Amino acid sequence: MTIASPLAADTAGFPIGGRSGGEPVFQRGPLRPVALASTRTRISAAALARAFGSLDTVIIAAAVVVAAGLTRTNLLRLPFGEVLPALIGSGAALGLLSAARVYAFTQRERLTAHLAKVAGVLLCASMIAALIGLVIGARALVTSTWSGTLAVALLSAHTGWWLRVQAWRAAGRMTPNIVVVGATENARKLIQSALLTREVAVLGVFDDRLSRSPGDVSGVPVLGDTTALLAHPLLPYVDRIVITVAPSAQARVRDLIDRLRLLPNAVTLFMDVDGAEARTHALSRLANTSLAQVSGPDQNERRAFAKRVQDVSFGTLALLVAAPVMALVALAVRLDSPGPIFFRQRRHGFNNEAITVWKFRSMRAEAADATAARQVSANDDRVTRIGRVIRKLSLDELPQLFNVLTGEMSLVGPRPHAIGMKTEGQDSARLVAEYAWRHRMKPGLTGWAQINGSIGAVDTPEAVRRRVALDVEYIESQSFWFDLYILAATIPALIRARNVVR
Repeated sequence: MTIASPLAADTAGFPIGGRSGGEPVFQRGPLRPVALASTRTRISAAALARAFGSLDTVIIAAAVVVAAGLTRTNLLRLPFGEVLPALIGSGAALGLLSAARVYAFTQRERLTAHLAKVAGVLLCASMIAALIGLVIGARALVTSTWSGTLAVALLSAHTGWWLRVQAWRAAGRMTPNIVVVGATENARKLIQSALLTREVAVLGVFDDRLSRSPGDVSGVPVLGDTTALLAHPLLPYVDRIVITVAPSAQARVRDLIDRLRLLPNAVTLFMDVDGAEARTHALSRLANTSLAQVSGPDQNERRAFAKRVQDVSFGTLALLVAAPVMALVALAVRLDSPGPIFFRQRRHGFNNEAITVWKFRSMRAEAADATAARQVSANDDRVTRIGRVIRKLSLDELPQLFNVLTGEMSLVGPRPHAIGMKTEGQDSARLVAEYAWRHRMKPGLTGWAQINGSIGAVDTPEAVRRRVALDVEYIESQSFWFDLYILAATIPALIRARNVVR
């Protein structure tokens, strides 16, 4: 689709485009999803497959119990020989479901094809159960009832899951988004394989030799050079940056890796392979795991799941405990000065995503500074009387528990900084080359930097560098137990820092 105006924007609210013959051409590539979802909201296909497999296990086990009930038989009093065929059939069904790859939910699989695979598994499992029943001389009543019950339950469940997966895909939450660096033959091969399989969405191409690059690669627009990529608004929606420059060009590849390693996104070196089948296999691996990953966050689904469970459980408990205090603070803010109770500020979240962080308002409403162009100082005339108290006790941060529960933040992580925050008149993000590394994990209510004394304003370049160093140290060492230690150490750290300006 070609858009006439160079100011045209997609649903994410930023321009899309490339070049053709030196003139700007704004177009949506053939792999660009209708809606863009941030990497934070992306759903892992592997985790989803495990979840659906677990639900199938529950359904299959429940079918045995329901079948016994429908035959008016107490399962505990049923002779083992009567239920053995259904039990063996259940085990066969679980194995066959996995072998038939029914949990793949591939991009082009139609509902009828998916249900046909499930029906085939059910037929095989039922035949196995019937054969076992004949061999041991068991009555067919329980086995046949189990087969019918399981068929209705599994076909209904998989219809619902297929529809749910399609909705997630339409919302851009299922297919990994990548951008390609290098308008090369490797890029063309990768994009053509992606067009066939639809396992990844290639949002755009960037090339450090822009003057010699085409306007598009197999229909995917060239959006700029690598300098443009470093600050491109697409980045919060990009799961992986793929370098397709031939590895034999060692100097060029090394230079690209050095430049791109400053980003929070995972960076992968895509190796050329011969044959369409081999490329399809490589693309499938690219969609699910790393291929020669050279920088970026370590993808550990179990650790991320444990951290999310920790956030929801401890965050809910903390919100219940803090609710009376929050009600009193809200009343005090309302009575102390005119203006809203809450202050909302746009800050950087995971993978540079812009999120809205909630706080209790601690400044005069007319003096609010959403971009932190002027950081808080001692005896700051913008801070209200109640504001000084709640800032000193860090009570103004309590509404961020809602950010934790919605998944935008975590209990423990690098503290989110305001977008455009300045230190001594300079953009804080430009003071440290590795600044964006702190966005390789969700921002937190507290963190390793805070319990090590980096609390409040970072009003000098040295303070920015120290906080970034501590944040990166935490990201490299994060674990469930490390987070628990930081949570336990937070209140003592706040007490020690009670005189720090914040």
